[in-house]
Amino acid sequence: MTLLKTLVLAGTALAFAAGAASAQDTDAGKDWSTVVIGTEGAYPPFNFLDASGQLQGFDVDVAKALCEQMKVTCTFVTQDWDGMIPALQNGNFDALIASMSITPEREEQIAFTDKYYQTPPAIAVPKDSDIAEPTAAALDGKVIGAQTATTHLQAAESLFPDAEVRPYPTAEEYKLDIDSGRVDAVVDDVVVLSEWLKSDAGACCKLLGTLPADPAIYGKGIGIGLRKGDEKLRTMFNEAIQAIRANGKYKEVQDKYFDFDVYGS
Repeated sequence: MTLLKTLVLAGTALAFAAGAASAQDTDAGKDWSTVVIGTEGAYPPFNFLDASGQLQGFDVDVAKALCEQMKVTCTFVTQDWDGMIPALQNGNFDALIASMSITPEREEQIAFTDKYYQTPPAIAVPKDSDIAEPTAAALDGKVIGAQTATTHLQAAESLFPDAEVRPYPTAEEYKLDIDSGRVDAVVDDVVVLSEWLKSDAGACCKLLGTLPADPAIYGKGIGIGLRKGDEKLRTMFNEAIQAIRANGKYKEVQDKYFDFDVYGS
């Protein structure tokens, strides 16, 4: 082997090694004193805009608690659900805190922190519905609404193969359609449905029951989405999640919205 060829191969190997290291931890030298957080703003009680246009919800308050724990300045931007992952990848924000399940498919595109909550899916129907139980047989031929590009949509398609599963851009839109009789049932997180059913807007309907959270669909719980390679930021968030769980801040935020442990087992 010639000296030139040896040097070229050595240089290639070094470049590959450097590239691999970069791919593993591209933010190693970054000063994370500010973090931009993306959320949907249309998924109450987890994230929503109040009457004055301010972001509220469990996701938002957890994010603020984590930022305070990490001693960083955080700002929020809203993003339509369908474009959430591309917006993160394109650098529109640094962290995605929007009740997104950690699934194998999503892990191929982005990185996740450890979970920060985990609640089961559920199904709701009109109060005068003839659907008696949340089974495939009972939903045969029925129309089921769920938000597009979500694990709940996948679950509805898997659990009710003989139903028509209709996707909606936002949860608010499927709620309008079940209220007007255009769908027979809707599938979403049990907390989202329960909170809606307590409100005047949810007076049309009732909770039929919870559904099995298939790990193949729902993954490891709800996590914070990050760009692959932002390992320093991932470590910061994971340590902060553990810290607010230990110091009581997580429970303080949780108790503002729920009367049970949303973290899960």
